[in-house]
Amino acid sequence: MKLSTRTRYGTRAMAELADAYGEGPVPVHTLAANQNLSEKYLEQIMAPLKAAGLVKAVRGPGGGYVLGLPPSDIHLSDIYRVFEGSPAPVECVDDPESCPLYEDCPTRPFWGELKEAIEGALSRTTLQDLLDRWGKSEHH
Repeated sequence: MKLSTRTRYGTRAMAELADAYGEGPVPVHTLAANQNLSEKYLEQIMAPLKAAGLVKAVRGPGGGYVLGLPPSDIHLSDIYRVFEGSPAPVECVDDPESCPLYEDCPTRPFWGELKEAIEGALSRTTLQDLLDRWGKSEHH
């Protein structure tokens, strides 16, 4: 399984916002520079995260981005779904109607197990967990 660059960069940007949680907005130019991204590309990444309620944009002087929820309430599965959709490796796991061999397929059960494993790992991990693993201070 390969993640898109939008998922990777979006998750990193969210981790940076988690690290700054409670300290006010992180300016777009700072976030872009820290993530080694252009401001324009960062805005394209942040737009779907904002639409999902995971981040909020603060306008005006001193504005930027803040998390929409505490770091302990944002799971990696939330971010993953914004950019990737379902973690199912094949369409039939989510949509049995998509394959005429659904009932008689020797591989389908494995693909379902793989989806559950990926979904489980993503759902068990929050932005706060990433910060804790990274050795950053705890935010509440």
